[in-house]
Amino acid sequence: MADGQLFKPEKDFTKEVDKQIPEAEELAKSNVASAIEKLSALEKQTRQASDLASTSRLLVAIITISKDSGDWPLLNEQILLLSKKHGQLKQATTKMVQVAMSFISETPDDEKKLSLIETLRTVTEGKIFVEVERARVTRILSDMKKAQGDLNAAADILCELQVETFGSMERREKTEFILEQVALCIEKGDWVQAGILSRKISTRYFARKPKKSPEELEKEQKEREEKEKKRSADDPPLEKEQDVTDLKLRYYDQQIVLAKHEDKYLDVCKHYRQVLDTESVEENQDQLHAALQRIIYYILLSPYDNEQSDLLHRINTDTRNPQVPVEARLLKLFTIPELMRWPNVAEQFGPHLCSTDVFSATPSSHDPKAHTRWEDLRKRVIEHNVRVIAKYYTRIKMDRLCQLLDLGEEETEKYISELVTAKTVYAKIDRPARVVSFQKTRDADEVLNEWSGSMKSLLGLLERIDHLITKEEMMARIQPKGSVVEAH
Repeated sequence: MADGQLFKPEKDFTKEVDKQIPEAEELAKSNVASAIEKLSALEKQTRQASDLASTSRLLVAIITISKDSGDWPLLNEQILLLSKKHGQLKQATTKMVQVAMSFISETPDDEKKLSLIETLRTVTEGKIFVEVERARVTRILSDMKKAQGDLNAAADILCELQVETFGSMERREKTEFILEQVALCIEKGDWVQAGILSRKISTRYFARKPKKSPEELEKEQKEREEKEKKRSADDPPLEKEQDVTDLKLRYYDQQIVLAKHEDKYLDVCKHYRQVLDTESVEENQDQLHAALQRIIYYILLSPYDNEQSDLLHRINTDTRNPQVPVEARLLKLFTIPELMRWPNVAEQFGPHLCSTDVFSATPSSHDPKAHTRWEDLRKRVIEHNVRVIAKYYTRIKMDRLCQLLDLGEEETEKYISELVTAKTVYAKIDRPARVVSFQKTRDADEVLNEWSGSMKSLLGLLERIDHLITKEEMMARIQPKGSVVEAH
């Protein structure tokens, strides 16, 4: 009994409880203390006899009488006292805490509400069987602190909960708790903690499920009914398949905020792709267009590497791109090996891009990073042009290179150096000769390996030709003489 195990009641006190609770409620109108004392004596008997149903009813009756009397300190005292009784049944304590939680909304002022919340947190501390109730009470306390303007306290109180370890809490509620923790950390400005907490949520929970046929739905319903029949009373309830679209959108909104803060443009693009892969977004034209635009913006802003290049070309093949024609044309320019002059790009696309909340041509924008993103777009255009020039030129004069890039000599050197450091292109600058070489110097081993590969390829072609000639000669020999004459 003390360790929470259920025993068969030694005696059924239902009749005594049915009789004494109404009597105690009537007595409480004139003498609350006597009414509680009367029920406490019976509660001891039911507890010692392991009568769970009767004990639960008595605990609820005692705290209800205390609440109805308007003596909130007495209510707190009784909750603490009853929870500490020797051999108190865990299920009875859980029921008492659940009922006491419903009293929080009935408190006359914040002081008494806070006192009741702290009492419930004390009673539930360290007890696994009331971990869900403790989490819910803690969330109410956090909301109170937030409403009072104490954001730090609200975040600290809520973030102390490790809800991902709660086995008795439904997955949806766990996710809501973690999202609330992340939201408080973002609002507080604790970006590191927000990132750590957000990783506790598995994105597989938000994976889009294929639509099921009526036959499949009927089969699932039958299987669920069978499992429900086999489930015992002590087993946790079967979780129903729920729509988590709201949680998915909220999660990815937070991830986008975190990625934007660290200027991780490729991650922002991936998050928007997940937002786009949502039925409610696909069915809403405004949301669909906004997601498509931002996917294109942030993939173009991402630094060039193999992953970025692969994703860029996959986005370019999306059949929905014509719905955002301006962005689709800009994206197309980055997929073909041709020069893009930045003045032309700024003139052609600038007014449209700067009308969004992503870009701004002036630093005085309400979003300070909007101008930074505009500068980063210019940087990506120049880097694209350098890669194109490196593809078509082995050597080029510096003044001609500056002319093609629309840059000064110093800025041109800076961009080439950055791309060389990132191993995107190979280049050497000969300053005295004012020449840039994009041809990689090869050592003797590389030249010999290339020659060997070429010779191997040549010999393979010769062998193939010899085989075809031999085949033609054999075919000519086996032809009948008459057909040869006819052919002549």
